[in-house]
Amino acid sequence: MDEIPQLTPDEALELLKQGNRRFLDDAPYQPTMDRLRRLEIAAAQRPFAAYLSCSDSRVPPELLFERGLGELFIIRNAGNTLCASALGSLEFAVTQLQVPLIVVMGHEACGAVSAAVSVARGHARYSGNVSKVLQSLLPAVLEADPWASDLCNAAALCNVKRVVRELREEASPALLEPQQRAILKVVGAFYHLDSGKVDFLE
Repeated sequence: MDEIPQLTPDEALELLKQGNRRFLDDAPYQPTMDRLRRLEIAAAQRPFAAYLSCSDSRVPPELLFERGLGELFIIRNAGNTLCASALGSLEFAVTQLQVPLIVVMGHEACGAVSAAVSVARGHARYSGNVSKVLQSLLPAVLEADPWASDLCNAAALCNVKRVVRELREEASPALLEPQQRAILKVVGAFYHLDSGKVDFLE
């Protein structure tokens, strides 16, 4: 498999959209993972997108977009929150690997967001590090429409938009400057578990 040439942000985004369309069509997924490909990327990686995604086992970015070894730089945590580790990882992807695209992806029926909704409503309490994760999701829960038919999904979508907004407007110069120069784009996405479709929030 040849290395993907340096892409513009829009070209990188189109590759992801094409991959999700193939996923929806149930097209056979056969990424190149043989010894030759492993040798090609052993010395260095050249991913074309960085992904901040939820840790949920039902939401594997490589499969949803039919990408192979060395193509996506993925950061995953419960609720796709912008913690210090996630932010530092994204900065590394941009400054050291020159990725042209960052995608922040939430999804339906997110367990972390559902737990944060329960905390906000006073129905549950969590201790230790779980509580720290949920605290970072509470602003999205409070920002979401409390009368939404499904507050969990509304809050998950709100969380994606909040993280994208922070990366676009409040992040470090390492992320803001390449966006100003139009060599980096940050977009949000939302995955539907039942259909397999990813909606991009451009």
